[in-house]
Amino acid sequence: MTKELQVRRQTLGEYRVVEQAQKPLSSGDVRLRIDHFAFTANNITYGAAGDRLGYWQFFPVAGAGSIDEGWGIIPVWGFADVVESQCEELPVGERVYGYFPPAETVVMQPVNVKPHAFVDGVAHRQALPPLYNRYQRVPTSIDERAGDIPRMLLSPLHLTSYCIWDHLKQSDWFGAEQVIIVSASSKTSLGVAVALARDEAAPTVVGLTAQSNRSFVEGTGLYQSVVAYPQVADSIEQRASVVVDMAGNPNVRRALQARLGEQLQHYIGVGLTHWDEEAKTQTEPVAPLKSQEMFFAPTYILERMKTLAPGEFERDSSAYLAAAVEATFGWMSVETLDGIDALAALYPQFVEGSLPPSSGYVVELK
Repeated sequence: MTKELQVRRQTLGEYRVVEQAQKPLSSGDVRLRIDHFAFTANNITYGAAGDRLGYWQFFPVAGAGSIDEGWGIIPVWGFADVVESQCEELPVGERVYGYFPPAETVVMQPVNVKPHAFVDGVAHRQALPPLYNRYQRVPTSIDERAGDIPRMLLSPLHLTSYCIWDHLKQSDWFGAEQVIIVSASSKTSLGVAVALARDEAAPTVVGLTAQSNRSFVEGTGLYQSVVAYPQVADSIEQRASVVVDMAGNPNVRRALQARLGEQLQHYIGVGLTHWDEEAKTQTEPVAPLKSQEMFFAPTYILERMKTLAPGEFERDSSAYLAAAVEATFGWMSVETLDGIDALAALYPQFVEGSLPPSSGYVVELK
């Protein structure tokens, strides 16, 4: 038997833990036992954007379309070990890092197996972004696992952060004198702030956050100024600005538009940390912006790599990731959850957004 956490696709607050029998492997399949995985507010945004960006399709619920219609699985980043194999190229004992369901086990069909990586070739994933289908083969020794936690908690988020910084720089900051980051306490936002702080040519960086998170955001030292949401109309400087919006809250967007007017040069939508506010106000149209985009890192990476020399993107992003983890992991309090049931018990607080931004949560599976 194996457990997994499932949620209602349209009402993320509904969830259940399902235990089901493990199916026999077909030729070429491997079964991986998930060792541990990270769970953050970013995983909730995977659910909020699940239909829009295809996240529900990675690990479809068995029986979807019949008795389980409406349920889905939110993907997570973590590590797993091959415990059963019908694939000669990926034997029992191999350890991998990548995209998994919040579950005890998962079955994959490895293809294009290389010494350090492979791709899950299962049919239903082939139309999805290749970045999420690629798995890295990692060392199995205990000593090599010391970096697991920061890697799965921060690296996926910081890779998006790096891409946002790169996009801003390649676009000459969209002519802005300040970069305003909405939901400044989020780990992806902090990663963007790290990248901008490392760039001497970057504009001033302003963090926009909830009043309850203001002290934490100020304490990171990554923003030139920090403004709470209610103070947008009084405290945001009226000068040429580009907004990086991790929240997706239409009310915050309206406030920024009202304050900045024509000085709002470009608006980049990235995340949905305020996904519930978007749902509440979706019947109220937001005024169009003169220049805006939705940013999706996997697509950006594929296009950016076409413009660079082989290996250049990996080299530059890896150097940034190491610096970003060093800059941000130190202030994190890592909380360990014992199994799928413990994650389910805390899951409502992830949905509510009531967990402290300084905490990182890792689910350990015995």
